[in-house]
Amino acid sequence: MTQREERVEKIEELEEEVAQLRQALVSHAIVDQAIGVVLALSGLRPEQGWEVLKNVSQRTNTKLRDVAQHVVRWPELGSLPAELRPALRIALAEARAMHGSRRTLLRQEQWCRGYGGALSGKTE
Repeated sequence: MTQREERVEKIEELEEEVAQLRQALVSHAIVDQAIGVVLALSGLRPEQGWEVLKNVSQRTNTKLRDVAQHVVRWPELGSLPAELRPALRIALAEARAMHGSRRTLLRQEQWCRGYGGALSGKTE
């Protein structure tokens, strides 16, 4: 391999790495926003919000960034995909049980009416 070919190969590797880092940055921002939505609706702490999202991702076999995108769009759309609702409800219940959090910022009937029942246990 010539020096020029080595440089071209190295440049291609670096361009790929930059693209991956850019994607990671976007994914991180979306996950942070989703944590904020979970916190606003549940009264949990940030590290608990992260655990909730991770738990939903694992339960549904859905990439974390995809779960985060759904959660971020949830207030706008008014509901979550059907496969995420029960997983979120369970993850929130587990987080509250583990950490003793019962404080919520929205009343139960608001959750049911405005957010497709994902937090209340009721479905659409």
